[in-house]
Amino acid sequence: MNNSVSNTARLLGAGLRALLVLTLVTGVLYPLVVTGIAQGLFHDQANGSETQADGRVVGSSLIGQAYNLPLKEGQETPTPDLKWFQGRPQNGLGTNSVNTQYKLVLSGATNRSGDNEELIQWVKDAKAAVVKDNSTGTYKVKPSQVPADAVTSSGSGLDPNISPQYADIQVHRVAEQNGLSTARVQKLVDEQTEGRALGFMGEPRVNVLELNIALKELVAKS
Repeated sequence: MNNSVSNTARLLGAGLRALLVLTLVTGVLYPLVVTGIAQGLFHDQANGSETQADGRVVGSSLIGQAYNLPLKEGQETPTPDLKWFQGRPQNGLGTNSVNTQYKLVLSGATNRSGDNEELIQWVKDAKAAVVKDNSTGTYKVKPSQVPADAVTSSGSGLDPNISPQYADIQVHRVAEQNGLSTARVQKLVDEQTEGRALGFMGEPRVNVLELNIALKELVAKS
């Protein structure tokens, strides 16, 4: 009986020591090592690819955000602030009843087929808005110039990038709204355009957040 109790106590002691060691290794040391490596070698990515302007975080380069005017009384749909480059539509995102301030954190597509009547109407309305908003007194956008990414949301609804074509048709409007020359704004777009990864993967793209930060700096210097 005493031997049985003694063996049980030894087994419990060994199990407890194993638990403590594994907890220390996997629950403390391993996370600290991984965090240290991430902060040392991939600092930007480890911190959410945060983008700063004027000494403060203004967003993440991986998540698209809206550039709208404040809602007016009785207004349900915000009006885009046309002095900024606009990103892709954000159709498909659900509603966040817990924290409505961060609706864009919700990721999701429309789940509508290509022949869905509501989706077709969304695309038609978006195309008409792109043509109207980006046409100026000296420059008229043609419906044939509007690229697909200007009128459709991405699979996640959070795409931070737009095509160079969509950025290009916004140049005249952005220049007019900010009192800049179209040539200088076009140069800004060209400077912010990223090519295909490794020269063959993906498509050329423009990060809207980074482009608007560069635009703000350009306006401040003008």
